[in-house]
Amino acid sequence: MKKQMIFFDIDGTLLNHDKKLPESTKWAVNRLKELGHEIAIATGRAPFMFKDLREELGIHTYVSFNGSYVVYNGTPVYKNPLDKEELESLTQFSVNKKNPIVYENHEKMYSNTESHPYIDAAIGSLKIEETPTFDPSFYQEQEIYQCLHFCVEEEIETYRENFTKFDFVRWHECSVDVLPVGGSKARGIEALINHLNISMDQVYAFGDGLNDLEMLSFVKNSVAMGNAEEEVKKVAKYVTKHVDEDGILRGLELLGLLEVEAV
Repeated sequence: MKKQMIFFDIDGTLLNHDKKLPESTKWAVNRLKELGHEIAIATGRAPFMFKDLREELGIHTYVSFNGSYVVYNGTPVYKNPLDKEELESLTQFSVNKKNPIVYENHEKMYSNTESHPYIDAAIGSLKIEETPTFDPSFYQEQEIYQCLHFCVEEEIETYRENFTKFDFVRWHECSVDVLPVGGSKARGIEALINHLNISMDQVYAFGDGLNDLEMLSFVKNSVAMGNAEEEVKKVAKYVTKHVDEDGILRGLELLGLLEVEAV
């Protein structure tokens, strides 16, 4: 089979809701690599949040920060940081509203609030070792590729109306990702495939969350997990089984990329 490039979301796709990697998923990814396919991750997470997973699976290509920081074989090939002036305005507005922010670059994350239950709840749900360090001026000195903004659903429309250079995408009941307007996993994938000069016919993608909508709409060979949001299932070409029911393996079978064997 011709070499293909397959993108996998992390949370709810590669990892189950306990943040565990199913054995069938690990087998499937390794088998794809043995067959010569290119494997990549497409995630809203910062690179430092999935280093262990990359090492476990031997994956060195990824679209991170929902498309704002793209790496091919360990080398950055595309960057789309947040507008600094708009970020300054967002920060001041959020401080007045008492909504905390965590600023992220490709190496670190820092919070403008020493502690907050929303930060604890949302970042705690990722089950990662990293926690934000308190440094309210971090964003002034660094390129920031994404922010985690902490607010509940009824508060977010005010931010969307006032900060039109940013998109706000909910990933937790207490938090949204703040992205450059028009930023998405799809945009990051497009930048990467243009860099590699490969055809869209060779590109596949798996996802489950609202931040996968653009990716699964853009990539015509797309698969929604069985545990995906209903809105996500509607835009994907295929729907596979739940992440805990060999969803990745079965999805690759649907695509004709793998024949399911005993795992």
